[in-house]
Amino acid sequence: MSGLRSSAVAAAAGVNLQTLRYYERRGLLAEPDRSLGGHRMYPAEAVTVLRVIKAAQRLGFTLDEIADLLETGRHRHGRGGADAGLRSRAQAKLAEVEAKISDLQIIAGTLRAAVDAGCDDLVTCAAQPCCPIPFATIAVGAPDADPR
Repeated sequence: MSGLRSSAVAAAAGVNLQTLRYYERRGLLAEPDRSLGGHRMYPAEAVTVLRVIKAAQRLGFTLDEIADLLETGRHRHGRGGADAGLRSRAQAKLAEVEAKISDLQIIAGTLRAAVDAGCDDLVTCAAQPCCPIPFATIAVGAPDADPR
């Protein structure tokens, strides 16, 4: 029987053994064959799958989204499904990322204004009409904290 043992797959993919087992339990990685001695023996392509999972996570996809993409790809493989849904999902993820960037740019600008205004005390600053942090707008819609 040929294949790679768990430690070799994990090392080649840059993950730890717990991550490898977790992805297997989640169904992201197919359960490997076992050697006569009971060792997991993964095919070489398991390293590629692990690298794809880690790259997709870095791009902002959740493990559920990645599992769905992998499953869709398995069903479409060989049937002319070139993008396996990746294109439309990448477009949706891009829209999410661009919205987050926009929000972060607003936050960064507001924090820069607070630094430039010399705001040192949160309560004092909030009470000043020239306070650059829009406390009233930020607080609108925010759930009240439990005072306990």
